[in-house]
Amino acid sequence: MPLSQKQRPLYEVKSNLFKGLAHPLRIRILELLSASPEVSVAVLQDETGLAKAHLSQHLAVLRRHRLVVSDRRGSHVYYRLADPRAGELLAVARALLLGILEADGALLDDARALPDVVDAHG
Repeated sequence: MPLSQKQRPLYEVKSNLFKGLAHPLRIRILELLSASPEVSVAVLQDETGLAKAHLSQHLAVLRRHRLVVSDRRGSHVYYRLADPRAGELLAVARALLLGILEADGALLDDARALPDVVDAHG
């Protein structure tokens, strides 16, 4: 059944959400943000190892897809999840990933060694 004209925009919004998630470093940025109420750009840079320009590009994608919001205070910029449910989504995705990888012990061990996803919002 094809999408109706009324349904199409809703599916496009959903698709854009996943486009925002479609890079490993953006996932890591979101995981870091899910662990704290807010994180400075300097901390994000330290934790990801990204050059400032590359981090800025990833943050711009996350902002464009409404996954993060920022506040400037003086010379510092702080980011937070736009909606705490993004942290829940990451936790569900991690559980799904672990279930998929269960058949492959080596990949499962590698996945378990990833940094924890902490949902500080609930």
